[in-house]
Amino acid sequence: MTDKLVRRIHPALRDDIGDLITQRPVPSAHLDQVDPFLFLNHHGPQTYPPHNRGLPFGPHPHRGFETVTFILSGMLTHKDSAGHESIIRAGGVQWMTAGSGLIHAEISPREFLDSGGPLEILQLWVNLPPHLKMTAPAYTGLQKEDIPALSLDGGRVTMHLSAGEWDGRRGPVNSLTGVFMSTIEFQAGGTLRVRDLAQRNVFLYVVRGALKAGVADDRISALHLVELGSEGDEVEMTALEDSVVLFGHAEPIGAPVVSHGPFVMNSRAEIEQAIRDYQAGKFGAPM
Repeated sequence: MTDKLVRRIHPALRDDIGDLITQRPVPSAHLDQVDPFLFLNHHGPQTYPPHNRGLPFGPHPHRGFETVTFILSGMLTHKDSAGHESIIRAGGVQWMTAGSGLIHAEISPREFLDSGGPLEILQLWVNLPPHLKMTAPAYTGLQKEDIPALSLDGGRVTMHLSAGEWDGRRGPVNSLTGVFMSTIEFQAGGTLRVRDLAQRNVFLYVVRGALKAGVADDRISALHLVELGSEGDEVEMTALEDSVVLFGHAEPIGAPVVSHGPFVMNSRAEIEQAIRDYQAGKFGAPM
């Protein structure tokens, strides 16, 4: 058993969307993806005043991948052309398989528009392999109480397990590709060692606080993503202060990635087909 090495620590770059504070660690100038993890937007933290305009993500299409959205604070309304609709509150997660294509919107509910309040959201895009690109769309909306909160390291670490298995407990999402996904809260000094990572790529983003990871003494501060090497089968994280981490791992797909806005496929021809299908109304009726 050997620890994975830290290859590089990537800062999230500021890229606001209107008045929504947005940081993005991947893709970046030095990191295209952490196969199969394609993209992460970190929105907030910020506080909206009463009578605000809310989130700007009105109806838009997707094909060929999955979106996983973590509501750290605030709330989010999801609607899509497959008929799914929910309001997810702080601590909840929504996992949407766009697959063959749908139209969805992620907006603020009336309650938030009227009253305002704190907001912090992470949205991660997870690729699908070629044979699942055109799978049927699906959606799972989870509130905080639906997600197991596992107490580890004598209570100094709490893992909120969305997908995958940890010590006999399973997350509520059955990932099509065997993705393990969680958010982890650390108290200062808390340590977590994750095993069985051979042939898997690790996604590790520090939302708040600071930690060290792998066989390195580098301080990994908030708003940084850790790129780990493919060799090794374990990783250890130790919090240098109270911290929150987005942590997942998965088998790499290794297929070509061709993206165009909201579509992620394996060839330019497939992108062009996605555009034609969307224009032809094959993603469902606009909402």
